[in-house]
Amino acid sequence: MTDATRAGLAVAAELAAFVEDEVLPDLDLDAEAFWRGTADILTRLGGANRALLARRDTLQRKLDDWHRAHRGEPSDTPEYRAFLGDIGYLEAEPGPFEIETRDVDAEIATIAAPQLVVPMLNARFLLNAANARWGSLYDALYGTDAIAGPAPHGGYDARRGAQVVAYAKAMLDDAVPLAAGSWADWAGGDPELADPAALVGRAGDNILLRHHGLHIEIVVDRADPIGRDDPAGIADIVLESAVTAIADLEDSVAAVDAADKVAGYRNWLGLVRGTLTARFDKNGTGHERRLAPDRVYVAPDGTRFALSGRALMFVRNVGHLMTTPAIRLATGEEAYEGLVDAIMTATIALHDRRRARADRLSRAGAIYIVKPKLHGPAEAAFTARLFGDVEAMLDLPADTIKLGLMDEERRTSANLAATIHALKRRIVFVNTGFLDRTGDEIHSAMHAGPMVRKGAMKRARWYGAYEDRNVAIALACGFSGRAQIGKGMWAQPDEMAAMLATKSAHPKSGATTAWVPSPTAATLHALHYHATDVFAGHAARAGAAMPSLAALLTIPLAPAADWSAAEIADELDTNVQSMLGYVVRWIDQGVGCSKVPDLADIGLMEDRATLRISSQHIANWLLHGVVSSDDVEAALTRMARRVDAQNAGAPGYRSLLAAPGIALRTCRDLVYHGLDSPNGYTEPLLHAGRAEAKRLG
Repeated sequence: MTDATRAGLAVAAELAAFVEDEVLPDLDLDAEAFWRGTADILTRLGGANRALLARRDTLQRKLDDWHRAHRGEPSDTPEYRAFLGDIGYLEAEPGPFEIETRDVDAEIATIAAPQLVVPMLNARFLLNAANARWGSLYDALYGTDAIAGPAPHGGYDARRGAQVVAYAKAMLDDAVPLAAGSWADWAGGDPELADPAALVGRAGDNILLRHHGLHIEIVVDRADPIGRDDPAGIADIVLESAVTAIADLEDSVAAVDAADKVAGYRNWLGLVRGTLTARFDKNGTGHERRLAPDRVYVAPDGTRFALSGRALMFVRNVGHLMTTPAIRLATGEEAYEGLVDAIMTATIALHDRRRARADRLSRAGAIYIVKPKLHGPAEAAFTARLFGDVEAMLDLPADTIKLGLMDEERRTSANLAATIHALKRRIVFVNTGFLDRTGDEIHSAMHAGPMVRKGAMKRARWYGAYEDRNVAIALACGFSGRAQIGKGMWAQPDEMAAMLATKSAHPKSGATTAWVPSPTAATLHALHYHATDVFAGHAARAGAAMPSLAALLTIPLAPAADWSAAEIADELDTNVQSMLGYVVRWIDQGVGCSKVPDLADIGLMEDRATLRISSQHIANWLLHGVVSSDDVEAALTRMARRVDAQNAGAPGYRSLLAAPGIALRTCRDLVYHGLDSPNGYTEPLLHAGRAEAKRLG
């Protein structure tokens, strides 16, 4: 398809048609004015975007020079911090302040609960995430390893069912206890609660309770096969689960051209309009999925009220680095993709503001955009400027577009208060991203020496300071009751018992949300927010000491690179296998987030952040002679065979060792170009490989 000329821009025909035929008509926006505004923003802000990227490169060169000259020296020293200040890497801390964000939905400001992240290009997954606000606790327990014993297959297992019911009713005893006795013995009727205010409504025989701001619906149905054997007729316990979710255009998708971008934008449009559907086949039967309706109840005083049936949705744009062939400037250069995303996703979100308030995704009328991979205060200020320009273009009130900040780059976490200050009128969450943060940790100090093994990163001194400072700084900046404080993803979607055992640490730390990989995981993680009163924890932390900046800046160098040959081989194989398992699906099938079996055949969620760590870690060990290029080549060949075997019979799978070998070549390039990849990012090489694969069909 040929490009369309719009206001001096060369716009891919499919994008121009989508905007003009599907997005603008119901908004009463003039197409010519829209493209003029788009051209103005892309042209005017493109130079500033380019300058910010050049600043990243300049700082990295200065870091490299320092680390070459001080290889192996301690980094928690005044001299190192002075150097970082001299080059502008560390910036002046602002005085005490609190964020000024207004008109924020309760789901973000005052409710602590799980958060889902889902690829925008998969409509079925997107609907699953939006509908994951409510989840069956019985189903989540029965079908996973959350309770002892393997999940059964085939017909109903009564013994397993009894375990599920006992677990769920014990949870009720802890969260919403009866005035006397146990829920296990409750025979129905009007429950007498220890806290009568916890009973907030009914829907027929169903009972709606509220605890720590989250709702619990007890489903009473004596005709149900489960309910008929229960003393009170309880057929299920439904938990309010993923109160918020992120529709992702970044790390979990493979979007390299205009067709990919339009597919993502179209799904976002369907979501905000409420018209998105997905048809699919399961076990030989056709299904259609739609957005869940609201849930209607009657309060104890007889008044009717509704609760949203859907998660409040963010949209995650891409960062500042990449450009897109979907739009070219008058100069012939590709437009920066992050600028295009901001314009397109905000324009599409206007459809939500046009709906009746009760049906909106955001009843406050806000537009929530997550912005990843920002490096420090200047890049945050640039993003605030971009959002302001988009608001002016769309005639929106100032600060309508709210921003979720990913604290996932070292320069941001080292200057977190100043970065938040630059966004203080818009910011609605700050979320740690351990995976990308580790990739940037390695790349920033690539020349300092060999890094610890990847599995040891969470025991490194910087990591504890990073997670603690994120919460402490957010609380000092007034986030409690105004904005989310988030924690990262649970990356083992089949390991729910382990998640229950460990992810309780997130609400205990003061985080009001944390990422989960599935609706089932969201329902199980919701248990942690009933067990911990997060906002009470905030009050208890008042006056606590700020975790050390020196600790945050401690580079995770191996004390002595004295690993055995077997340990080195295991680390190399682990990294290479995860890279190949992810990249082959990204390049050949356009799958941006995969559950990739590791060397032990345990499924791990892999995305560009995990790829960034693995590729940077190998590049670091290669630079410092821990491994050789011969070792890397042998591992690539050995693990390619392993990944091929793990994917044997998978529909659409192409062997890594078969011609043209784009995926294998891309993995090789990610390692050997790890030093010169901008900030260690994988996108430039991934995009090039995927575009080549699409050209070859």
